[in-house]
Amino acid sequence: MSKHCPRLLFGRGLILAVLAVVASIPATANTANFGTLTLLPGFEQTQGTMTGYTGGSYSLSAISNRDRHKNACIGFGDPTPDHILVLKKNFPRLKIQVNSGGYDTTILVQGPDKKTIRCGDDTGKSKDASIEDNDWKAGTYHIWVATFNPGVKRDYTLSVQEK
Repeated sequence: MSKHCPRLLFGRGLILAVLAVVASIPATANTANFGTLTLLPGFEQTQGTMTGYTGGSYSLSAISNRDRHKNACIGFGDPTPDHILVLKKNFPRLKIQVNSGGYDTTILVQGPDKKTIRCGDDTGKSKDASIEDNDWKAGTYHIWVATFNPGVKRDYTLSVQEK
C-alpha cells in the first residue's frame, strides 16, 4: 500500500457521504408526478384544474416547518412535487384547493423561489386543504398534496382560482 491510500479512502468516503445527503433531498427540479399547469390572468376555471393521488411517506415539514404566514407545514407526500404551476404574470390573489371528497389532506406550495412557502390544511369544516393568499409573483411553483397520515392513497382534484 502506498502512503496515499488513507487519503484516497477518506476521499471516497466523503464522496459517498455527499451522495447520500444529495439523494435524501427532495427533487425540486422542473418535474412533477402529475404534470405542469401554466396560467395567465383571466384563465378559464377549467384550465386551472389538475388531478392526482396522495400516497407518500415523506414528511412535508422536511421542506419547511412553517410557511410565510407562520402556518404549520404538515402531512406526508412524495419527495417529488405532485404538480408544477407556472404563472406567466403576477396574480394579486389566488386560491389553490384540494378536493379529495373530504379526506384529511394538506398542501405545500414552494415558489417562485425556494424560500417562499405556503402551507394549507383544513378548509372551513372540510378536511380538504386549501391555500388562499395574496401576491403571487410570476414564476414556477412546486406543489405537494399530502395526507395527514403517511402512505394513504387518495385520488384528488386540485383547482386554482383567481380571487
